[in-house]
Amino acid sequence: MADPERLKPNDFPVHANKKKIIKSDGEDIAEATTPAVAEDVAERLNEDEHRREEDRWA
Repeated sequence: MADPERLKPNDFPVHANKKKIIKSDGEDIAEATTPAVAEDVAERLNEDEHRREEDRWA
């Protein structure tokens, strides 16, 4: 059974707004220490999900 706390494919792409990381539906999922860290984390999460989706189709 899926963990309800895990991100799901429809939660992407995520984005950063100041220090918050936000799912595609607008729900906050995390708060970083700085806006730069939030941007970096959001970018890495999106890249990881993109690779995961590509692997599914390969």
